[in-house]
Amino acid sequence: MVESAYAVSRYKAPEIDHKYGPNVHLLDDPLAWTQLARLCARETIQPEVGQLVRVLYEKLAQVVLGAEFPRTRVAVPTRMVIKSPEAVYRGVALEPSTQCVTVGIARAGTMPSQIVYDLLNEVIDPSGVRQDHLFMSRATDADGKVVGATWHDAKIGRDVDERILLIPDPMGATGSSINSAL
Repeated sequence: MVESAYAVSRYKAPEIDHKYGPNVHLLDDPLAWTQLARLCARETIQPEVGQLVRVLYEKLAQVVLGAEFPRTRVAVPTRMVIKSPEAVYRGVALEPSTQCVTVGIARAGTMPSQIVYDLLNEVIDPSGVRQDHLFMSRATDADGKVVGATWHDAKIGRDVDERILLIPDPMGATGSSINSAL
């Protein structure tokens, strides 16, 4: 028997209304905003910078996987099945056969991609999870103005067709690293 509360997933990330279009998602999360403000503060230094980046990306990765990844119905025998054959969790979970790639951009650090990669390997079949690596630095013009990102090297696996592609931004700035990666 399936508990009706777990029969269907209705999870949707809380979002702020905006006019950027349907492919842009701005999370409505005052706790994360508080942590982000602390991360941005002039007086915040290591190791707190790294700790805040980790906390924020762990939360973001959880929201993205919960809201965007395919789901399936599961029936998983629990530890209590020894006492009762009916002790089975029945409900919705992420589709374990989901194929995905996370891209680590070595520019401001690869921690965001590593956090996503680790979570993916915990919740779906690791054989469908891949991490690619891009090595970039800022590109400047003759006046020293940043004009984009320059590639130095890459370690990229097979193609990304039929895979979910995740590019956790290591900079949180203009998006030139992600534009270059795409």
